[in-house]
Amino acid sequence: MFRTLLEVALGGALGASARFAAYAAFSRADGQGFPWATVFVNVLGSFLMGVLVIWLQEKGLARHAPILLTGVLGGFTTFSAFSLDAVKLWEQGAFGLAAGYVLGSVAVSIMALALGMSLGRGWFA
Repeated sequence: MFRTLLEVALGGALGASARFAAYAAFSRADGQGFPWATVFVNVLGSFLMGVLVIWLQEKGLARHAPILLTGVLGGFTTFSAFSLDAVKLWEQGAFGLAAGYVLGSVAVSIMALALGMSLGRGWFA
């Protein structure tokens, strides 16, 4: 278990560093307009999650899932894990649950962020 934890931590550091590099590259190119870096990271991370989850499964390499999926892609974007969960529900035929998960997660996450910002402004301003 400890080895797996270390793999996830290493992968997370690599993924977070890649996310930082993407944000830095986009901010140099785009300034402070639309959050294209976030869109890029979320879409690329989701795409890579889809490819890797199948590749690891087909090649019998599931033992590398913690470092690659949870670590690298989780550090790069948690949106990829969210997307995988939604697609799994969809593929299981739980269409309503999948839609509720997506809509609810996005709506509640935005509300939580707004609440956190409001509280943070009260606490730290």
